[in-house]
Amino acid sequence: MEPAQSQQRTAPGAVSAFARFVLCGGGVGLASSFAVAALAAWLPWALANALVTVAGTLLATELHARFTFGAGGRATWRQHAQSAGSAAAAYAVTCVAMFLLQQLVATPGAVLEQVVYLSASALAGIGRFAVLRLVVFARGRSRIPAAPRASAPTGRAALCRAA
Repeated sequence: MEPAQSQQRTAPGAVSAFARFVLCGGGVGLASSFAVAALAAWLPWALANALVTVAGTLLATELHARFTFGAGGRATWRQHAQSAGSAAAAYAVTCVAMFLLQQLVATPGAVLEQVVYLSASALAGIGRFAVLRLVVFARGRSRIPAAPRASAPTGRAALCRAA
């Protein structure tokens, strides 16, 4: 029987996790864009977008739990709720960016709209990655015992260090 530590999966490093985050999130986003277009043929666009957003967020959270952050299993309900909260915050960032663009530029062109939207999405994505990595899928940081501290030097060693 292997020790419990060797059975646990190790979390990927930040760069690897970010690459996986972009791959999973981007893949789900791309699939979602096609799904919304397909559903909008039968449903109002807003309803199609809402349904696909919910399904896409659930799928992305599962992918992030299993693949991106190496949690080693399915996402919990708490992780789904926190992930949905971070997705809603990212959505709000892009909406605010587009609203501000409309306020600042009377008739923005399609290229400017895409630049603003994609820039806001990228910034929101970086923030979402940080929240998912540091909060939602944080790996039991409090369960890891702190490294033992060396006792403070006394006597002559303390005097030498103080000088």
